[in-house]
Amino acid sequence: MIQEVFNNNPKKSFNYKQMSAAIGLNKKSGRQLVEVLLFEMMESGVLSEIAAGRFKMLSRGSHIIGVVDMTASGAAYIVPEDGGDDVFVSQTNLNSALHGDTVKVLQYARKRRRQPEGEVVEIIKRKRELFVGQIQLSANFAFLVADSRVINKDIFIPKDKLKGALNGQKAVARIIEWPASAKNPVGEIVDVLGDVGENNAEMHAILAEFNLPYTYPEEVNAAAEKISETISADEIKQRRDFRQVTTFTIDPADAKDFDDALSIRKLEDNLWEIGVHIADVTHFVEPDSIIDKEGYERATSVYLVDRVVPMLPERLSNFLCSLRPNEDKLCFSVVFNMDGNGIIKDSWVGRSIINSDKRFTYEDAQTIIETGEGDFAEELKIMNSIAVKLREARFKKGAVGFERVEVQFEIDSNGKPLGVNFKESKDSNKLIEEFMLSANKRVAELIGMNELEKNKKKEAKTFVYRIHDLPNADKLDTFTNFVRKFGLEASPQPKESVSQALNRVLAAVQGKKEQNIVETLAVRTMAKAVYSTHNIGHYGLAFKHYSHFTSPIRRYPDMMAHRLLQSYMDGAKSVSAEKYEEMCEHCSEMEQRAADAERASIKYKQVEFLKDREGELFDGVISGVSEWGVYVELIDNKCEGMIPMRELDDDYYQFDEDNYALIGRRTRRRFQLGDAIKIQVVRANLERRQLDFALAPEADNAWMK
Repeated sequence: MIQEVFNNNPKKSFNYKQMSAAIGLNKKSGRQLVEVLLFEMMESGVLSEIAAGRFKMLSRGSHIIGVVDMTASGAAYIVPEDGGDDVFVSQTNLNSALHGDTVKVLQYARKRRRQPEGEVVEIIKRKRELFVGQIQLSANFAFLVADSRVINKDIFIPKDKLKGALNGQKAVARIIEWPASAKNPVGEIVDVLGDVGENNAEMHAILAEFNLPYTYPEEVNAAAEKISETISADEIKQRRDFRQVTTFTIDPADAKDFDDALSIRKLEDNLWEIGVHIADVTHFVEPDSIIDKEGYERATSVYLVDRVVPMLPERLSNFLCSLRPNEDKLCFSVVFNMDGNGIIKDSWVGRSIINSDKRFTYEDAQTIIETGEGDFAEELKIMNSIAVKLREARFKKGAVGFERVEVQFEIDSNGKPLGVNFKESKDSNKLIEEFMLSANKRVAELIGMNELEKNKKKEAKTFVYRIHDLPNADKLDTFTNFVRKFGLEASPQPKESVSQALNRVLAAVQGKKEQNIVETLAVRTMAKAVYSTHNIGHYGLAFKHYSHFTSPIRRYPDMMAHRLLQSYMDGAKSVSAEKYEEMCEHCSEMEQRAADAERASIKYKQVEFLKDREGELFDGVISGVSEWGVYVELIDNKCEGMIPMRELDDDYYQFDEDNYALIGRRTRRRFQLGDAIKIQVVRANLERRQLDFALAPEADNAWMK
């Protein structure tokens, strides 16, 4: 009753007498109880005492704004924007809010030793407009059954809004209304994806699930087709000409969008001119044009297991802008004069024209580096030698080296996975990486250190940085305690930085069964890299200034960097930091969505790959432990599934959160993160993208006891 009075009068203060009157308590015993409760509510953080004996609801106790994190049960936790405690909202109090929505919540008075609770009073911003699911058809109407974590109600589809969708097919729906009195939202089908299990339908469903586009608007493609490929003589005159300098690209074998090239020529003994040439996308894409707006909305190309969904139309990404061999191409270049140790003596940044002599795959370049034989063997040898020195210097300054193994599926023409390959980063990959990092760093320094200005002390102009914060201290402590179980020490030793300690641990686990687990946990200790106009440096790379400049065909922030750099080189004033910060936030969010979709496509192919192997035994490593089961990553193919708690029926297992372990109460049998384990594939559920494992027969895991 007291709570309700404060909720209805969040700005008003009460003493115990006024509150007693407000809730209709006249007896002395009642008023005394009210006085006790007011002090208790103050101690539990719900009220503040603004004067002796006078109480008011804490401002945070009225309303908060946060993001909905839906649970499988249909209830949700609201994650506040200000970083406070999550607020629990029951299913009945969500008031049509969905997973990922930004909402305003009326926070109830907090009960002692209980999690904050509240109700959604306003939906500020919907996370998604479109929902992907399966059609359930009846005689007069239909429902779209979507992922329950995204929307916990089926979407009612009137018969005339089905757009030809058939029972059981995958489709995309838009909610058109959700009456307050209605249990289910009303929607319409906007696209029919196809039959369940059909590869294109499933990949498009994954993209739609993360609110990512899976088709390209015809009008945008039409606009791209009208762009001329002719390079005028006047345009060439305004650029530095590298067409007679040895130049080549190194990319994955299946790449079509070559957005970076390297050039090299000798200047004098032990001094080399090395050019990093980046496709001049913004020469072809006018600001605020239909192509530019589409590119900004997408913000990134999306790389699924079996396809690339490009940020820009194919005519631009694979033809006009792609640095294909033996064709004149327009670039934005960062050119270094470097000695053999990678020490930069001088640099130049500006627009250029190149003509690539050779298109290498990473495998081609690696073979030449290893054998010393092949086209441009001497040039590759020199550049690799310099790249090695650049890398050594970077790590000496505190860069962190995460060398994760990349899983790649062999896929047939129908999208069916036939096998799994592991891609490791070799010298040819690292060569490209180091020169791209150097170019990105140099561009960020030009603006961030005011090198284009006469007055270096002036405030730096607004720019797009790629920033990476310090590791989370609590996560770092947890990681340190965990790796001690493997005989590793992650605490910095005398004269050692945190990043050097991490590198030491990562080097020590190379080739061991716990390598992937330790690397995964190390990554989780780190903050996520994001785009921002507020430069705090890049911790993981140990750079004070860093931007993204080298991939404008597939990342919109690189296009932003190109435009800003050129305008500042032309003497323009600083742009609005507020506007560009908003653009950075959008690009960071789209990058995260693309990464989530990529992971979902990998998971789908993992399940599909093991669908025909149900019943087979595999060796694995425990990759996660929770109160609902044990996650296991298979050694042969890196597929991950779960042994549900119900399968561990030989004992009652308790979750030891601090030690990442499940421990049997009677047998003391342990299942701990990083342990080797043999499993049997029980079920591969494509619809849920879920692999269910069970322990292999007793004999195969006897050693665990």
